[in-house]
Amino acid sequence: MTTQAQKAETLARLHAAPEILRVVNVWDAVSARAIAALPETRAIATAGHSIAATFGYPDGEVPLDLALDMIGRIVEAAGDLPVTADLDDGRGDPGETVRRAIGKGVVGANVEDRLRPLDEAVAAVEAIVAAGEAEGVPFVLNARTDALVRGGKRPVDESIADAIERGRAFLDAGADLVFVPGILNADLTRRLVDGIGQRKISVIGLPGALSAAEYEALGVARISYGPMTQRVALTALQDVASDLYRDGVIPSSTRSLN
Repeated sequence: MTTQAQKAETLARLHAAPEILRVVNVWDAVSARAIAALPETRAIATAGHSIAATFGYPDGEVPLDLALDMIGRIVEAAGDLPVTADLDDGRGDPGETVRRAIGKGVVGANVEDRLRPLDEAVAAVEAIVAAGEAEGVPFVLNARTDALVRGGKRPVDESIADAIERGRAFLDAGADLVFVPGILNADLTRRLVDGIGQRKISVIGLPGALSAAEYEALGVARISYGPMTQRVALTALQDVASDLYRDGVIPSSTRSLN
């Protein structure tokens, strides 16, 4: 049985490797088992938006106890694979939220700054790092900055500069990676990597974004897919349902995954 500390060390090594770490986000135990069964899977990431949607809540509004219970079920379904969780903005007490997530078996997390004042955002990172140390887990923090997605109408150069300033501060405070969500083209990605560091940037794969291989060539450490995987699954569900309403049949290629 792989220990929690060993899982955390594995996740850190995957981020530092020359190859980009591709994590396909899951939202419940059966989706976690389906992804964990694939030989290419090296780690599991939860999607906070998708977990909230599973329970009928808007993003970020699912009760923390409910979200953590599901995250624990995902950890169990993932077996020996490391699990990194989307913990929104830390839910008012980032250190305590991470401590509770560690109790569920999590070894890493995304926590977003929501463009709070920089000193407050850095304090949250420090609290998370301290929580991991107190629990004896080398916790892998993918510190998210919303400099681009919450930048409003300010010039993109200003948002990039803000992301770089925040990213450097988060790394100095003990974060392992800096997650900069948004549709990043090659130029923006190159500027972020130059400003924050090779193998220190995490991105999200969205329609219109670069491919994982293109991000890898630019020095990005990790790519995840947020709520998009659940949306793909629900699109497939609606499509097959429409076919069944037209007297269709279940496709013979359907696999048993539970």
